Amino acid sequence: MSRLEKEIERLKSKPKDYTYDEVKSLLNKLGFFENNKGKTSGSRVEFRDKFGRKLTLHKPHPSNIIKMYKINDLLKDLQEWRLI
Repeated sequence: MSRLEKEIERLKSKPKDYTYDEVKSLLNKLGFFENNKGKTSGSRVEFRDKFGRKLTLHKPHPSNIIKMYKINDLLKDLQEWRLI
């Protein structure tokens, strides 16, 4: 099993301790790049790919743990786009 497959399986298991760094790593491997949307974006971050698809997240703070509803949204979008 490749590293990418392991990361996808971890996301699909919907762990309660899934971090922003893990999301960023997975999306980078799937062809997305991070865009912080300028100085006024605060913690809001956008990930885009070369096809114009975009995902919007908030960098969690003070911890690095992603909220469960965002994990569900991320899974739904990636499955609709047939990336996972």
